[in-house]
Amino acid sequence: MYGDRGQTLPIYIWMTGILLFVAFAFFAFAQAASARNGAQSAADAAALAAAQDARDELVDGLGGSIGEGDDWLDWLGGDEFTGEGAKGAAVALAADNDSSVVGFGPAEVNGYPGFRAEIETNYTVGDSIIPGTESKHAQAEATAIIKPRCDVGPSTDPEKAVEFECDGSGSFEIDPDDFELGDLPDASVLFSVHLAD
Repeated sequence: MYGDRGQTLPIYIWMTGILLFVAFAFFAFAQAASARNGAQSAADAAALAAAQDARDELVDGLGGSIGEGDDWLDWLGGDEFTGEGAKGAAVALAADNDSSVVGFGPAEVNGYPGFRAEIETNYTVGDSIIPGTESKHAQAEATAIIKPRCDVGPSTDPEKAVEFECDGSGSFEIDPDDFELGDLPDASVLFSVHLAD
């Protein structure tokens, strides 16, 4: 009887060791997944911030060009932004998420312009039973695009009052001869910003 108990103890210790190892391994994978999720959130935020900055530039340019010539419809079409402040916006949002932008540039998805941001977390995965995780930073990338939401007919005369339909928001009219900045709909009505699929 005592001999059987003595044989069971090493098996119990061995099984406990295996269970602890598996638990620590799962914990390491959970740490890595958490870091990866944090990196993806930071990349999404950075790309969206860049696209939103460009959208603001489009709305400012649209407002400034109405009544000044015939190119204001180009602004409404979403073709005129330079994106000069886009990278700064991406860097700021990445920093808010404890990450750094390591790659950034313009992108185009299905004909719509946008920006691609690649980020790396400032924090590491952390210590675990898997060697090297204490110095491993998570990385991720995301692309956000700007999509015009308003349609104007190709034969529209930009020097006359123009009525246009905006997806999901109804119709609006802009009269270049009687225009104030407050007449413009909200930026989100004119252009949508979203992550590319």
